[in-house]
Amino acid sequence: MPVPPNVPAKPAVPQAPDHDRTTEPNASHPSPADQPGVISRPVVKTQSDTLYRPTVHFSPVTGFMNDPNGLVFDGMQYHLYYQYDPFAPYAGRVHWGHATSSDLLNWQDQPIAIAETKDGEAYTGCAVIDEKNATGLFGTGESRIVAIYTRASPEKQSQFLAISDDHGRTFTDYVHNPVLDIGSNSFRDPQVQFHKPTNQWVMVVAKSRLHQIAFFASVDLIHWVHLSDFGPSGLFGVDYECPNLIEIPVEGGGSRWVLFVSVNPGGPTGGSITQYFVGKFDGSWFIPDDTVIGLTDFAKDAYALQVYNNMPHGEAVSVAWLGNWQYCQELPTQSWRGVMTVPRTMTLRRDFAGWLRLAQQPRGIETLREVAIPFTVHRLEAGASVQIVIPVGTALDLSMNVTVDERAPDLPPGDKGRTGRFVIVLGNEDGETLSIGFDAFSGQMWLDRNNLRGFAQPFFTGEFSTVLNPDDRHFDIRMIFDASTLEIFANGGLSVGTALVFPAAPLDFLRLETSGAGATVESLSLCPLRKVTNRETAL
Repeated sequence: MPVPPNVPAKPAVPQAPDHDRTTEPNASHPSPADQPGVISRPVVKTQSDTLYRPTVHFSPVTGFMNDPNGLVFDGMQYHLYYQYDPFAPYAGRVHWGHATSSDLLNWQDQPIAIAETKDGEAYTGCAVIDEKNATGLFGTGESRIVAIYTRASPEKQSQFLAISDDHGRTFTDYVHNPVLDIGSNSFRDPQVQFHKPTNQWVMVVAKSRLHQIAFFASVDLIHWVHLSDFGPSGLFGVDYECPNLIEIPVEGGGSRWVLFVSVNPGGPTGGSITQYFVGKFDGSWFIPDDTVIGLTDFAKDAYALQVYNNMPHGEAVSVAWLGNWQYCQELPTQSWRGVMTVPRTMTLRRDFAGWLRLAQQPRGIETLREVAIPFTVHRLEAGASVQIVIPVGTALDLSMNVTVDERAPDLPPGDKGRTGRFVIVLGNEDGETLSIGFDAFSGQMWLDRNNLRGFAQPFFTGEFSTVLNPDDRHFDIRMIFDASTLEIFANGGLSVGTALVFPAAPLDFLRLETSGAGATVESLSLCPLRKVTNRETAL
């Protein structure tokens, strides 16, 4: 296909090594469960399995869970499929686990939807509604869900198609699979949507080691034609994975296409990260608006972001895996590992510099709020603090709007940063603390999990920070704290931080404190969240 005139010709890039795995599918993360003897180890349930089990975030009953996949709304229910090893709390032996929900919050477990077979493991993919029976594989009146996913073996990774006529509970592989095979074992994670302007199905899929995202088109979901490639572009990393393409509304009017690409390892904070590009898509080519890339998270534990297909009113909603490949197989839970983020609504908004950036907000969590915990704070003078007891084992939803006082004119040199800080501390009497702070005079925010003693590992980084708005002493934040998970939405959702947190003992107090300058609290809401997971938790 000819290159459009507004796309500069790209120099040839070296071909990445391929077919370099002989015992397991080619991916940059290790899969110990693929190795002899691992699955025969006894799985022992420990107190940590209960202490760190979230109450409003989805986690598997047992085994190992990573990427969300096959996210689709079928008109009645939301489906969450996910990468799943049902045999051991380690990556490998990958199946598609499955849960359904009427609201993206209350999940019901379903049987495994797609199993590992002689052709390989069932890697990440997508699900679409074949409303008009484009495949020709459905009978009259049947529910029509099509899964397109990667079968991964040491020899190759190719795209398979499977159909479900029982509302997504079981799938039957297409007899002539694979539907797309380029002879590579580093070619995975297809995401498909129907592109109305060109009246065709469009697939984005990762040529992982080449750092490219390939675009294909089809009229029947079975026969695919190559359209274009995007990249190499963005972070270097090792593998590009889990591409997602979606049109997202711009606040104030209009929309832009956003291409999400997950990178592992190679994130700026270490290990796994999801990056995104904002641009245009004409049905064949994705053209970024500029050379700027964004990151979906300033912390370390949001990866493999996936978007929902067939959402009502075209709403842009995502779920990510709340983990990082650097340490996910060594976490203190023993019978289960893996958590999903809460669902997030996505929009695009211009920041202080005029750049279009992704804004994320938790979707529907307000419906889980119970009676607010009384906590009235209007004013904190410089160096003051206020503390309350919080319930143990209960998820909390904290929202705050704060303005720090102006900087005093007679500060000594070097005091500009440390004299205007507002800090939120979750802690316990054993001296463990989890802190989130705002440095008003530099316009930055930090997250510090370094003083929690429930888990240590060389890559388990303790501190993260992000820029907010320069020369703005105002600070807005929403936090969802749930057992071993923390999700932070600041600056109207432009700054999002997702982190696993493992205190050795439950955190049982919340403290607000200031240093160097006073602060006015314009609003504060602290609500327990009703437990929705049907798992054994500390609550």
